[in-house]
This record gives sequence, C-alpha cells and structure tokens, in this order.
Amino acid sequence: MAKKLTITLDYTQSLDQYMARKHPEVRDFRILSQSLDARGANRGKAPRYEYILDCLENVQDKFEDQSVSGEIKENPDAKVDQGTLNKIAKPIIIGMGPAGLFCALRLLDYGIPSILLEKGSATNKRMLAIARFWRRGEFDNDNNVCFGEGGAGLFSDGKLITRVKSPLISYVMNRFVDFGAPAETAYLANPHLGSNKIRQLITKITEHLIQKGCELHYENAVSELVFKGNKIEGVKTENNQEFYSSHIVLATGHSSRGVFELLKKHGIAYKAKDFAVGVRIEHKRQFIDQVQYGKFADDPKLGAARYRVSHHDKETDYGTYSFCMCPGGYVLSSGTESEGIVVNGMSNSGRSGPWTNSALVVTVKAGRDFNAGEDNLGGVKFQAQLEQQAFAWSKEFASGKEIPTQGLRSFMSGDNYKKIPFTSSCPSGTVAVDLQKLLPTKVADELRKSLLEFDRSLKGFASGEGLLLAPETRTSSPIQVLRDKESLESTSHVGLFPCGEGAGHAGGITSAAVDGVKIADSIFSQIIR
Repeated sequence: MAKKLTITLDYTQSLDQYMARKHPEVRDFRILSQSLDARGANRGKAPRYEYILDCLENVQDKFEDQSVSGEIKENPDAKVDQGTLNKIAKPIIIGMGPAGLFCALRLLDYGIPSILLEKGSATNKRMLAIARFWRRGEFDNDNNVCFGEGGAGLFSDGKLITRVKSPLISYVMNRFVDFGAPAETAYLANPHLGSNKIRQLITKITEHLIQKGCELHYENAVSELVFKGNKIEGVKTENNQEFYSSHIVLATGHSSRGVFELLKKHGIAYKAKDFAVGVRIEHKRQFIDQVQYGKFADDPKLGAARYRVSHHDKETDYGTYSFCMCPGGYVLSSGTESEGIVVNGMSNSGRSGPWTNSALVVTVKAGRDFNAGEDNLGGVKFQAQLEQQAFAWSKEFASGKEIPTQGLRSFMSGDNYKKIPFTSSCPSGTVAVDLQKLLPTKVADELRKSLLEFDRSLKGFASGEGLLLAPETRTSSPIQVLRDKESLESTSHVGLFPCGEGAGHAGGITSAAVDGVKIADSIFSQIIR
C-alpha cells in the first residue's frame, strides 16, 4: 500500500539522493506536489523545495493510477454507443480557447465528436498576423492576442496556476502532459509552460481532435444564434454556413463583444459583474530576482523569481492585486479593436528575458465604479472608453501602436512623466503619458496607495526604477451568463451551455479548461439519459 511523505529540502539538494539515504525502505516514489519556498532568501536563508511524495515499500504495492484522475475514457460503460450517436447531431462548441478545446477533448473521452467554430485562424497564420500588429501596427480583427486558435491562452504565458479547487485539475494537467508538456506539469505547484510551448501543445490538441472525428472550422465567426422558442437549435456564421445541434457550448472568451450583443438581442440571461482594471508593472528581472532571492539570485537552479502582492483598502473597500505574473517576460499589446489599446504579459518557457512584469489591477464594481445600464453591458463600455482613450493619446503623441507608459517614480510623485527610465520589453514601443489622467481617478489613487504597501515587503518595488504600462482592462469578463448549477445550461435557453472566461465562469487557462470538462460531463449525462 502506498504511503505519503512530506519532504523539505534545500534547493541545492537532490531528492533522489535524500530518499536513498534517509528512506531506504522506500522501493519507489513519485512526486505529487512540488513548491518553492523562498521566504527569507533575501535575509540569507536558502530557498527550499517542499515535496509531497507517494511512496511504495512492498514489492506487491502499486501506485494508484492518477493519469486518469477524474477521467472516464478507460471505462467502456461511459462510452456513448454508435446507435445513440447516430440519433444526435454533434455538439457545437463556439470558440477554440482552453474551455472549448478541453470540452471537445472530454467529449471524445465519451466517444462523442464535436464541431468547433473559431473566429480566427490556426496558430501559425494567427501568429503572423499578431507579429505584423506588434511591429507595424497592422491590426487584424479576427487574429490578435485574444482571437484565434488557442484563444487568449495562446499568449498568456502558458501559466497553469489556478485558485480553483477541483478534482478535474489533475485531468487537465495530465492531458497537457499527454500532448507534450513536461512531466512535472502534473505536480508543480505553479506550472509554467511558457508561451512558446503552449502553442505547440494547442496545435497537437487540435490535430488530435481532427484525427478523432471532430470538425474544426477556422475563420468562421458565429453571426447568429438560431432558436425555436427558448430552445437553441443552431448557429449561422459569417461564411453563410449553418450548423445545427441541440447542444451548443458558448466558449468565446472574455473579449467577444459581438457575442455579448447576441446575448442581449436574444434575451439570454446574463448580468453585469465586477472585474478589474489597471496597469502592467515592469521591472528589470535582475532587480526582482535580487529582492526575492537575495544572495542566491544568480543561481540558475532557481531561475527567474516570482512574486504575488495584494492589498485591501479598508477605508475605501477597494482591492488591488497582481496576477498573470511573467518572470523574464514581455509586455504585449493585446487589444481586439483597431482603435483601442490593451496590455497583457507573457514569457517563454526559459523565462530568460531581462525584464519581469505583472498585471497590477484594482477591482471595479458594477453600480459603484460603472453603471451596468439597462442592457447590463456597462462594463464593456467602461473598458472600451479606457482603451479608446489610450489609443487616442498614442495616436496623438506617436503612431497609435505605442503603449501609454510612465516611469514608476514619476507616477508615485506626479513629476516629469515624459521621462521613461528604461526601454520596455514591449515590441510595440512606448509613449510617455501621465497615467493619472488616463486611468480612472479611483484606480490611479488605489494603485499609488497599494504600491507603497507593496514596497514594505518588496523593498524598492515602488521606490526603485520601474515602468507602468496601461491600460490592463481584459482581466476577466464584464458579464456573467447565468446557468443552472446542476446542468450548467443557460437559465433562459435550453441546450445552450455558457462556458469558461467569456461566460464569466472561469479565469485563466486551467479554470477555463476545467469548466470545459464540466460542460462536457453535463452534455454526456443528457445524451445517455
């Protein structure tokens, strides 16, 4: 019978050697969890790895098979028989981001192929369009950092960090490993694939879906939803095609504003929700490494340092926090409209770039910071106004592709905003702007107060050299499409399954993928009912 051990080691120590020396009774072991504890490193205390191990002592003992944790594909009783498949139309999945792709993968586990519709192109073509945008400012409405195969997840650093608690997380991680992710993805506390590797994995996933009978339609945006009463029957696309099914998954991502308009048009139940806006904060990577690791900062065994900060202002009830932290990464222009600027971040698997950045955002609430409006799309308008103002200033003072930027010290003091202290990682370039005038006053004020708090724990974080690039507006969907807690169907329209970030039920690659799996499980249960 396997037993679990918790081990803490200096980061320079070998786990294999330690186990052989300290636990000779263990015949075999595998890592269930690995996390780095660097607290105290800047005071001279060596960083430590904390492991949770599954250990075998007896020859007859075997590990429980975790490769199919939460999975059903090896259970023949969970397959849909051919007779049933012949009676139903393939489920339609709108969107090929993590939510849509993992919904399709999970459906295949049950023997159910699906139809996937995507507004943008496959990865290679999409990347060419994005490169032209970053370098020349040539914007493509259908292929950008949010639209196309892989969705926003293709350029979000490949971070699989999530705060969601679900037994399906192991399924998602192991599926990534199945398609080529490093084996440690299954057990690291903060898995990081890198934007370069996540692209390769997404391509392998879509190739697998095609091989197993799924239909993938690129450059084929949904232009209309077809209903009979309150029951969805199909979709129409901009290519004048029609697809019909009694199970349609809406997995279009947090930036599909055209889909939001369809929700309003058809009276599909949704509500305005809170989200967050702010900036990308960028430092030299060497500085962050030094702050976090102290004298250990240059050790290649540790790599680029991470951080996470948050602050809640009790007087104003505003929360400020970091997320999508990109060690050794880059700041990217990631808007989805030709006259709007948005920033995001990414880093490749090596995390070896000379800069480190993170989103630093303030929660904005419907009814307090923006008017939800009669159509509950007030959050979309709030985002758009910020993005359009950023573009207008970039156009006025540069060419329109450069990102509004201010030195960190200037932002804190209010002086000399025109001097940018160092060249940013952003391939689109920067333009000097007074961010106090661009950002909503409350957001700018809360950022300034929180930065002072963060400087207490990360010395120099706010008082040293750094850049703020803005605006970061697409942190999550500004709406939530309402769904039944059990069936996960729309509360207003039968057969429609709101899914992932765009529907307001996830945030990030992992949670979106998990939500896609849950939707597939629900569809399967309906089909075999």
